[in-house]
Amino acid sequence: MNAKSVETVAGVPSVRVASRDVEAFVTLRGGHLAPVTFARRGHKIQPYHIAPWAGEKPEPEGPEIIRVLRGDFFCMPFGANQTPHRGEKHPVHGETANGAWTLESLEHKAGRATARLSMNTTIRKGRVEKVITLLDGHNVVYCQHILSGMSGPMSFGHHAMLRFPPQPGSGALSASPFLFGQVFPGAFEDPAQFGYSSLKPGAEFLSLRAVPMAAGGKTNLTYYPARRGFEDLVMLISDLDGPFAWTAVTFPKQGYVWFALKNPRLLRQTILWHSNGGRHYPPWNGRHTNVLGIEDVLSYFHLGLAESVRPNPISQRGIPTHMTLDPRQPTVVPYIMGVAIIPTGFDRVVSITPAADAESVVLISNAGPRVRVPVRVGFLLEGRLDDED
Repeated sequence: MNAKSVETVAGVPSVRVASRDVEAFVTLRGGHLAPVTFARRGHKIQPYHIAPWAGEKPEPEGPEIIRVLRGDFFCMPFGANQTPHRGEKHPVHGETANGAWTLESLEHKAGRATARLSMNTTIRKGRVEKVITLLDGHNVVYCQHILSGMSGPMSFGHHAMLRFPPQPGSGALSASPFLFGQVFPGAFEDPAQFGYSSLKPGAEFLSLRAVPMAAGGKTNLTYYPARRGFEDLVMLISDLDGPFAWTAVTFPKQGYVWFALKNPRLLRQTILWHSNGGRHYPPWNGRHTNVLGIEDVLSYFHLGLAESVRPNPISQRGIPTHMTLDPRQPTVVPYIMGVAIIPTGFDRVVSITPAADAESVVLISNAGPRVRVPVRVGFLLEGRLDDED
């Protein structure tokens, strides 16, 4: 590894990868992606969150993921993993979000920048490769995780976190069609431990605009920040009708929209974690505010591998919450995140559709204005970019 390719960013050694339009850092501990600067030759947009305790002395018994916490990271298995599965006891969100990654290569050629990192997992023996690719002319991060040499059931997914301007409702959230949504059915936070939630546990809903509250009535989850002083978690079950599923957050005053594209046949659920000052225990201490986690996963909420593998209320409805890995056939998990500069009057995304050229997508707003964004959506199905060697 070339020492010049590693910089300490917000207290953690990180690998820098940059194209003409995007600059990104990946932590060597946990593989967290942040900061990321989109439109770096103009607007310089940095949508991802970095925990406010970055650089502070870590809690002596805290997991590595909390010390590093930032941006987007790959979780395998996804969730708390408090219950062992067949003798496996994984850390919170798995070794991939906590352990040491090795930089294998950093390449810049022909308008493409690629960082390749790897990890040999020990709890479930195997190998995970992380490939981050940036293309000139694309305000997009192409992420790929390749799981090889592993067998047995596994849950996994991405865990992106966006930082919102503090003004209430500064961002407008929207998502592609989903079959239904559900509030986490247990106690997401415990007041006895100085944690507080506001939504009705287990409540199902068909629209983000009308989600039941624990105290009665309904709230609109399409605007954020909201419900200051609370932590809440909901899960959406993506519809399979379409070439991809998407989530988007429009920031009208900041003039851009962030979006994520996924293959819903691989990552069936989207978990939304509303973190707005509802945790008053270390290291959160009420200061983790205006953060929205947008977590595209194959999992039963955030509970962990054991709960995602055994029959649960979601899998019993015919919706998978894990998959079985085959050591003879690597599993490739592609994911796309990006931003687009929006025109005046662009309020919230109502659809993201592939353009006929397969080289871009069109984001259409509720008010009518639309933007066309260079994105190679075939990456989500093929796990590779068309011009790769």
